Amino acid sequence: MELYGVIGKPLAHSLSADYFTRKFASEGDLDVREYRKMELESIEELPALLASHPNLRGLNVTHPYKEQIIPYLSTISPEALRIGAVNCVRVEEDGKLSGHNTDYEGFAQSLGEYLLSEHPRALVLGTGGASKAVQAVLTDKGFDFKTVSHTGKGDLSYEELTEEIIASHLLIINTTPLGMHPSEDACPPIPYEYLTTEHYLFDLIYNPEVTEFLRRGQMQGTMIRNGQRMFVCQAEASWQIFGKIL
Repeated sequence: MELYGVIGKPLAHSLSADYFTRKFASEGDLDVREYRKMELESIEELPALLASHPNLRGLNVTHPYKEQIIPYLSTISPEALRIGAVNCVRVEEDGKLSGHNTDYEGFAQSLGEYLLSEHPRALVLGTGGASKAVQAVLTDKGFDFKTVSHTGKGDLSYEELTEEIIASHLLIINTTPLGMHPSEDACPPIPYEYLTTEHYLFDLIYNPEVTEFLRRGQMQGTMIRNGQRMFVCQAEASWQIFGKIL
């Protein structure tokens, strides 16, 4: 049986196993393919995971391993190399790992479908692997954007977000895990009181459907979008990389 899975920590929020299990069922492949959640305490556990599952054919990679997995790869696609993050790994016939990034395609498709032209400037909350894919898309689409982080890695800290900055950046994208199931009460500490009906909040999180970040935006009358469409797009792109014809 071909085995596929998702690695990360934690994985309580992930719907990848449900999505691919339904996909296999619809194709009549449940007897030959399986998809599992494979939570790792650290990325150093990856070699043991591979050794114990010789039938593993592909992995999706989520927080916090999208950058940490790179040293374990034998090859990396030009797009993933440019972004500096990997969320899809194909296990080749010789057991070597090739890394790819489908977050870029997933976010680009979602942004193209839902973003209005009045949002030329953006704030990207977070600086991790998912943020890097978002930044690449915004760069390619000609956006002026700034990253926001509490770690000192961003262009701005959350404490520096003034009313003027919020007013001049109408697209705000959450790439952090804050608000993800089961910690649904959390949200990025931005000054929500400065949001208006002209703002557009995009949350990469898809579970829950309406995060605290989005809920607070709704209270200010903002437009919102969750990560459901991005999740589906990147999952389908991953399946193509794994070598299956959709």
